[in-house]
Amino acid sequence: MARAATTSDAFNAIAEPQRRDILALLRAGERPVTDLALELGMSQPQASKHLRVLREVGLVRVRGAGKQRLYALDARGLRPVHEWAGGFERFWNESFDRLDTYVQELKQTQQEE
Repeated sequence: MARAATTSDAFNAIAEPQRRDILALLRAGERPVTDLALELGMSQPQASKHLRVLREVGLVRVRGAGKQRLYALDARGLRPVHEWAGGFERFWNESFDRLDTYVQELKQTQQEE
């Protein structure tokens, strides 16, 4: 089956590590593209291209502020990713519960020796 276009949904958009890095930086608040590019060691056109993809899938919003365009995280677009990843929470909780039980049994055995 052919892969969906990069801009079709949040899953494909965040598959690119540099886009995830941009989203991580935007968690702290609005930033102009020049700041993002500098911090991530990429050219301004590269950063703009990534921001366009993120904007098209609803993960980033932009507003004009004088001559600058400020980009901000719109985490609502991550809801499908969160819901999908949340489906694995039960798996991890059960794994950690088993590990905790094992550690407690190990401690008990050591105390009895």
